Formats: sequence, C-alpha cells, structure tokens
Amino acid sequence: MENSASNPPITQALQAQAMQLLPIINQELDAQDFREIVHQRIAQQSTEQTQDAKTQHIDNTYFQGLTRAQHPQFGSVMIKWQLSDGAYPIASDLTHEADILAAVNASSKIKDNAIAPPLLAHHCVNVQILEQPQKLIIVVMPYYSNGSLASQLTASKHLSLIASQKHHFIMKSAHLIANLHQAGWLHNDIKPSNILLEGSDDNWPVDTMSNSLTPRLLLTDFALSQRMMVDNSQPNPAGTPAYLAPERWQGQSATIQSDIYAFGVMMVEILTGKRPFKVSANSNEKSKAWAIQHCQQPIPTLSAEYSHYQYMVEKALAKRVEKRYQKMDKILIDLKLLENS
Repeated sequence: MENSASNPPITQALQAQAMQLLPIINQELDAQDFREIVHQRIAQQSTEQTQDAKTQHIDNTYFQGLTRAQHPQFGSVMIKWQLSDGAYPIASDLTHEADILAAVNASSKIKDNAIAPPLLAHHCVNVQILEQPQKLIIVVMPYYSNGSLASQLTASKHLSLIASQKHHFIMKSAHLIANLHQAGWLHNDIKPSNILLEGSDDNWPVDTMSNSLTPRLLLTDFALSQRMMVDNSQPNPAGTPAYLAPERWQGQSATIQSDIYAFGVMMVEILTGKRPFKVSANSNEKSKAWAIQHCQQPIPTLSAEYSHYQYMVEKALAKRVEKRYQKMDKILIDLKLLENS
C-alpha cells in the first residue's frame, strides 16, 4: 500500500483534491449532527486488485482521514473516515476495523476491563463527487486529549518520566495486549502511537509506587488485526517496519510472538526513549535495511539503570520465535517480579 501524503512531489495535487473532497465530507458529517469539524490528517492510498478472471490489476485510489468534531450525544470525538470508488470496493476498509473494535469491546465488557476505545458510531453512505459514485465510511470514537503513548516518549517529555512511570506504561501495555490475546485477537501493529492515554491530567489515577499521576491506557488502530486462527501469510509484511518481527520479514504468518516482539521494541523505547533498531532516512532500500536490522542486528544492552529489564528484553526480542516469550502472561509475571524486587 502506498501513502501519497508523505510524497512531496504530489502533495500539491493531494491538497487540490482535498479541496474538492472535504466540503462533501463536511456536508455528510454535518447531516449526522457533527459540529466544529477540524480535519487533522488526510492521506491518499492506492492498492492494486483483480476484479475478475478477465480483468487485469486495477489501480484503486482512495482517501483516508482523521477528523475531530463535537457531537450533541457523544461529546468530543475523533472520526476516522475513508472515501473510495463505490464500483471497486477495497479489501480492508474501515468496516473491518469497526467490526473488530465492536468485537473487542464486547469481550472486554465481560471482563470489565477495557482494551480499546468504545465504538460510538459506524456509518457507510454513498456520495457523489464530480459525478462519480463514492463510498464514505466513518468510524467514531471518543477524542482523548492526552493523545498517545508516543507523545510521552518525545525527547522533551521522556526526560521527565521517572522509573515507576515507565514501568507503569510497560505493565499496562502488557495487560492490554494480554487481554486482547485472551479475547482471541492479534493486533499486528503494536507501537506507542497505537496506545491512547485515557482521561485528562486531572483524573489520571495515582501510581502508588511514586505518588505521581499516571494514565490508564487503551489500544487503538485495529486495521491489521485478525482472529488468531486465521492465516495471515502475505507476500509483503504488513505493519510498521520499526516494530516488525524477523519472521514477518521472512514471509511467515503473524502470531502471538510477533505481537510480543513489537511489545519488546516498545519496551526498549519506553525505557530509553529510543527504538532498538533504526534505518537511515536516506536509505534507498528501506525494506531491505529494516529486514537486516531486525534479523541480524544484536539486541541492545540496556544501561545499568535498566539492566534488571535486560533478561525480559532479550526474551521479547529473540530472533528465533521458539526462544521468544510464548505468551504475554509470562511477561506479566516477570514484570510483577521486578515490581516486588
């Protein structure tokens, strides 16, 4: 899948198209009582697919966006939307994500332990843009003013995090992933930007270890998620390259262990403020460079301050699946032992 929003040569063309698209989208959102609409991100995506045996690959271009708004019933919300050609439905649209979010929410209600944001609304409407039929899908979730865990790991904010707060982020993230796995789902894109900080600074619960305010966490972005029993073998690895397990670069299916590997990358990032593996921005073959990093580069040695996490990092980031943690439950046990010691 190609994201054209980050490609400078076509940014102006994208902006010109957005000028035509956004008024139509605003009109549809307004019809559903959304107000104070602010578009935060819009991206053009393209994918090739075969329509039937007689048809060659179709270059199907569609748009995705992230929009903030107010609603009389839901309050402050975040809207994910997708606009595509109504004649050529795309394989993984937002309906897939909405269905998974609803299923995850249903399973977490049984445990009385939220894994993901609530799905407030999901709409699919047909619209006309330049006399062409288009399908607009919107998924509505609450807006979380504190953003994601990634916002806490920026260079400036990470310096102010104390050890117990970092441990809180690691422990709560591990609980989320463990609960998701227990509900029968793989996430397939674990990373700090996909973990939301719930609530506001005024109502974060107090961390008893440090008497400091720490937030509750929620998993988000289930676009790549799947049931555990469903094969996920793909010609190209799907996910975020910086967090993608070695076996995924080798064409193997997603598993619990590939989620665990991504958690291991995130664990190092929370502790040190840096990812364990990196690729030059000037690299001409980024996919190959990332594959070499994950498959061949040694696991980093943590500083003395965090050396008590080293054993866990090595087991989470083991290159070979059989040497990696097999379940998140074992990670939770080891994290609890660290707390007690």
